[in-house]
Amino acid sequence: MTQLWVERTGVRRYTGHSSRGAQVLVGSEDVDGVFTPGELLKIALAACSGMASDQPLAHRLGDDYRAVIRVSGAADRDQERYPLLQETLEVDLSGLTDEQVQRLLVVVNRAVDQVCTVGRTLKSGTTVTFEIADRGRA
Repeated sequence: MTQLWVERTGVRRYTGHSSRGAQVLVGSEDVDGVFTPGELLKIALAACSGMASDQPLAHRLGDDYRAVIRVSGAADRDQERYPLLQETLEVDLSGLTDEQVQRLLVVVNRAVDQVCTVGRTLKSGTTVTFEIADRGRA
């Protein structure tokens, strides 16, 4: 199983790591060149939807189809959460008939609803635990 962790690299700056060698810079909105945690959440959602829809779209549009998934949602700072996240999949469907487009929309929506783990987790909620491990004591 892939291990994930973040290391503090400065004031409100972290580097996220995976045991597969990937890294991502994380920090405050006022720091250039980093993603905020909320932005990463949104990107994870959009990427998950893209990956879930990849096979049905490639099947009908070809392996080289181009797609952009935009995701947005303002934070409710009183509750420190995102009450609404909005995704838009931008893809060229002009080569399909109206009937083919309608069928593809059904298939893609079904795939995202059934296979996107991030979206399914956000929609259903999850239990999050947090603990502090004192590494300075034996």
